[in-house]
Amino acid sequence: MKINKKENPFFVNEYLTHLSVVKCLSDSTVMGYYQDIRQFLRFLQFREMQPDVQPTAEMLMDLPICDMKPEQLDAVTLREIYEYYSFLAVECKNHDKARSRKASSLRSFFSYLTKQAHLVRQDPTVNLELSSPKRALPKYLNLDESLKLLRTLTTQENHRAHIRDYCILTLFLNCGIRLSELVGLNLSSLDLNESKMRVLGKGSKERIVYLNSACMSALREYLFERSQIETDDTALFLSNQKKRISRRRVQQIVEESLAAAGLQGRGLSTHKLRHTAATLMYQHGHVDILTLKSILGHESTATTEIYTHLSDTAVQEAMDHSPLAGEKRLDLEKK
Repeated sequence: MKINKKENPFFVNEYLTHLSVVKCLSDSTVMGYYQDIRQFLRFLQFREMQPDVQPTAEMLMDLPICDMKPEQLDAVTLREIYEYYSFLAVECKNHDKARSRKASSLRSFFSYLTKQAHLVRQDPTVNLELSSPKRALPKYLNLDESLKLLRTLTTQENHRAHIRDYCILTLFLNCGIRLSELVGLNLSSLDLNESKMRVLGKGSKERIVYLNSACMSALREYLFERSQIETDDTALFLSNQKKRISRRRVQQIVEESLAAAGLQGRGLSTHKLRHTAATLMYQHGHVDILTLKSILGHESTATTEIYTHLSDTAVQEAMDHSPLAGEKRLDLEKK
């Protein structure tokens, strides 16, 4: 999906340029900000046109915003922003994490309009208060389930697609890379002689991911199949149309593979395979948190700590190994 600047007011396009050029954010991150801001502006536009009507998500879907003026944002109040977040919760069914992300997008947008562009006099998000998202333990596959996923992988299309899909799952489960990172891999990203690859992570930050024997084997098998395809595309993973595979197609591959392994219906996704890789490295590979932080491409260990949760079995074993675990009241021992 590309941004059509003709559909936007000038100040939105200038803001997106600011994110890309000044903030040096990746294209996918800029797109995320854009989608959040566009939805908010469509909400404002609808409320201005029909103030007595409660909009639905469908009503805002194709509402044009190209003629909006900065003056309309200058009149936005904190109350209107809270009404927008009520709309996100009730009409769009956005969970707290999604609403929190959209709050960050709005804060960034209004900060730019007031401090850099000087198009808005007051920032209505200054006093915006939203509860922090609940930090639940991540969902993941255990070791047996991960092996089952790889061993029961079935692809109905053809042998070449099967080899590709197996390689994709292997990289997810062993390297803990993000969906965007996998889709963005090029042939030039690989250095098989050194058993490593260059990954472009969040904020266009590049890192080196080392490849174990399972990854090397899967990649070599896939690269042989890929070499039989006539294409000028430099992407590592190709679709059946001989073009860079899309994020949605990779998501479908993971969903279909989970279903084939009987692991569907648990809210698992491509990102949950990243959780799985990190958890397995921590629990079974005894990888320390600093190394895990480097592998996953996190800026802070605080982000990595969510992956270092222990299994219920490990917690129970720790309790059983307490030096006081066998201590009982003396009169109980006599009974």
